Amino acid sequence: MDQSFNKLLNQAHKFVNELAKPFVGREEEAKVIALSIVSGEHLVMIGEPGTAKSALARRAAELINARFFKYLLTKFTEPDELFGPLDITALKQGKYVRITKNKLPEAEIAFIDEIFNANSAILNMFLTIMNERILYDGYNEIKVPLWSMIAASNNVPDEPELQALYDRFLYRHFVKPVSEDKWAELLEAAWKIEAGYYEYAEPILNMDDVKMLNKLIFEVDLSPIKEKLLKLYAILEDQGIHITDRRKGKALKAIAASALLNKRMRATEEDLFVLKHIAPRDSEEMEQVYAVLLDEIKATEKHLRELAEIQANAREAKNYVAKVTDFDPRLVDYLRSFEAVKERIKRLAEETSDDIVRQRALDVLAEINEVIDMVKRKFMI
Repeated sequence: MDQSFNKLLNQAHKFVNELAKPFVGREEEAKVIALSIVSGEHLVMIGEPGTAKSALARRAAELINARFFKYLLTKFTEPDELFGPLDITALKQGKYVRITKNKLPEAEIAFIDEIFNANSAILNMFLTIMNERILYDGYNEIKVPLWSMIAASNNVPDEPELQALYDRFLYRHFVKPVSEDKWAELLEAAWKIEAGYYEYAEPILNMDDVKMLNKLIFEVDLSPIKEKLLKLYAILEDQGIHITDRRKGKALKAIAASALLNKRMRATEEDLFVLKHIAPRDSEEMEQVYAVLLDEIKATEKHLRELAEIQANAREAKNYVAKVTDFDPRLVDYLRSFEAVKERIKRLAEETSDDIVRQRALDVLAEINEVIDMVKRKFMI
């Protein structure tokens, strides 16, 4: 690899970290937005309001210096609000022309909130824009520069007429509120944002870089994962999770994009975790898919998830032990369980070849030792 090639991969990797930087607990959202942009596909994020969806989309556009458009749909939204009003002067001359300045037809990254409020007129225009990058408007066909649409909704659509639109989103991510153990960080970050500490993001990439990354997708070696991918498709189908032929094929782009974002030109089993953003139709299926992936793939994410759960338990135990004033039999249980976990984490830290897992294991090990020391002090040992 030449120096410019390595620099591009390093910048793509940095993009994910910079995107997540101002937000607490939104690393997963940053990853899936980066996947959608590198692969040139669309993403819908489903979850309650106030979970930083629009802020993440805007920051992503800033980091790649892309033209950005944002709009909240209601049942009463008119096409003119999104695509621009008709040019009255041109209309008098018998020409059907829209004034598209600062509207969706000029955007490279678009964020559409409450996407499934689209009425039939807007729905039809969305479908062709997303699929063909063409706006069919009256007598005109307008080629649009839209690269990725990032949409948001509170719910998965049930209406049959919305299923075609829902299927246009290769990536579906189900956003959860920040977990309780990160509330303190959330308050600190929110206060900084309110105070204007995080403002405009300095671009890391530009659209030419993004297009170059998109071309590199097709040079990624996917041979190491194809057999495993076919096995996963069969397992998911057996569990009642159907993936359309189109989505099966497009998943390869997502896998290759994952490899690029991890600075690799060769896919590994770890990249197959992108299926949790592609295969599920709803949050219930997402949990099923993730469980299958954790069972079938020996990868970094599996270890990190386990370590996160152990760390959360250790912090809960520390809070409890700190409040105990008299002997409590539960302390004995804590001591036994954390001594056993300690040995398992030590082995993981020694045996793993992944630097991220090793460092996280050492951090969790330090917290486990702290819990054990606190319990022993309660016993006056």
